[in-house]
Amino acid sequence: MTENAADRDTTSGGRPVRPDLAAMVVPLGRALMAAEQPVLDAHGLTMWAYSVLLHLDETPIRTQAALAEAIRADKTRIIAVLDDLEKRGLIRRQPDPGDRRVRLLSLTSEGRRLRDAAQAAIQEGEERLLARLPAADRAVLVRALQTLSGLPEPAPRKPGRGAGRT
Repeated sequence: MTENAADRDTTSGGRPVRPDLAAMVVPLGRALMAAEQPVLDAHGLTMWAYSVLLHLDETPIRTQAALAEAIRADKTRIIAVLDDLEKRGLIRRQPDPGDRRVRLLSLTSEGRRLRDAAQAAIQEGEERLLARLPAADRAVLVRALQTLSGLPEPAPRKPGRGAGRT
């Protein structure tokens, strides 16, 4: 009798041999966020503010709506974060010359400095975590996470409908 891929991926009782991805990734994500929080606190940043700073590269300058979509934030709720970052001199919001209703966003040099310092401290902690893995596994894990994190967000399901259920 030949063994197929489905047989190798399940126990004799038919259960999967590994936990679901979410069951592995969610606790890891929570642990990483908990490890980041003291670093963000030390730099005077919230998680959303840090996310904004990470996504505002030197070019292109993003609109508030495009930024909110990129970081998967509600565009109305992010306004307070942007207000705070602008007040602190970390970002600039300027009217778009082509459409005065639109605000173009950019990092200030102080915003770039703070982002880089916070990111360096966070990644230093991540390196301690990654050190538990052999170097080759670290590289594969990071590449896989980069690939998977770039996937588009799935469309929201309609209430009351199970995905793929009949």
